[in-house]
Amino acid sequence: MDFGIFILMQQRNKHKTSHEILRDAVEQTRLADELGFGAAWYAEHHFSNYGLCSSPLTMIAHCAAATRRIRLGTGIVVAPLYTPARLIADVAMVDQLSDGRLNLGIGSGYQHFEFERFGVSLETAKARTFEMLDMLEMGLAQPKFSYDGQFYQQPMSAISQRAVQQPGPPMWITSVDPAFVARAVRGGHHVFVSGGDGGLEKLAGTRALIDKVARAEGKDPAAVPVGLLRAAYASNDKAEVEKYLECARYQRRIAVSLKRRTAQIADDYQVEEGIVDGEPTLDEMRALLPVGSIDTVIERVVAEIRTLKPVHYCFQTQMGDFDHPTMLRQLRTWAEVIMPAVQQEIANDPPHRAPAAQPELAAA
Repeated sequence: MDFGIFILMQQRNKHKTSHEILRDAVEQTRLADELGFGAAWYAEHHFSNYGLCSSPLTMIAHCAAATRRIRLGTGIVVAPLYTPARLIADVAMVDQLSDGRLNLGIGSGYQHFEFERFGVSLETAKARTFEMLDMLEMGLAQPKFSYDGQFYQQPMSAISQRAVQQPGPPMWITSVDPAFVARAVRGGHHVFVSGGDGGLEKLAGTRALIDKVARAEGKDPAAVPVGLLRAAYASNDKAEVEKYLECARYQRRIAVSLKRRTAQIADDYQVEEGIVDGEPTLDEMRALLPVGSIDTVIERVVAEIRTLKPVHYCFQTQMGDFDHPTMLRQLRTWAEVIMPAVQQEIANDPPHRAPAAQPELAAA
């Protein structure tokens, strides 16, 4: 099992500058590299304090020089907001600068707030992303390529930058939309999912969806590489756990308000926090997420791995205004205690075997 960290780089309030937040993200990445984590991921967001990383590829280029072994991933590149040929060249260049350590997370985006300010319709995001995936596969693998799609056209062109990893950096498609899962399966790419604030029941549903789609595509479900992102925190200090949960709730509130276009923006780009209809309580989040005492988190992470059968498990580090030095200690706790315990517990687990298809599914 490969473990990673996911860094959103939020600015809950301005007591920390953007420079300090970026610096903290680099320090977390550097420590994760020293501790033996498999990957670090950087989110892409624009125009608000929900996330201050406007360019995960730039972040990766910088962190590549500050690390030695850890893989560095875009979590995600919001594909419809890019010019395809420029993105292909940038991906190849960053793969070179990182000596072939780039993981390319791709998604279609979800925040109307961002799309409106780029002049791109969110309603076309899905179709644009499918075309972008086609172009990335062609442009990274072929010396020359052309493309004639509904949204993108490219005359015969040669991309001068060539990725170290061939036919290109591994792609991680971030969606549980069956169409995107099917596209990932057909392309031999990873499916990267988030458990959100759900528990094992939600993860079991996600695994069943992946299995069903893989069968429909004529593929072995066990051969589909899956990554899982979770909000997770382990400490025997209850106050630390409560603070992490409160920050997780803050993040959810801001994300939902931006998605629903109900966000109230103050002080240029600061999204005001407010209660969201239908949100879980802290007690409900505490019951479903891998948060709590160290033993509790080990038990829940093992259960989640056995339910979803991912090849990569990453947890979110900095959320809201959670204390940075405390988070650095958390990375050490995962590396020195949680990860070894989980690895030992699952060491003899059998590989994933999807349940037999139901007759009606098989007939379909």
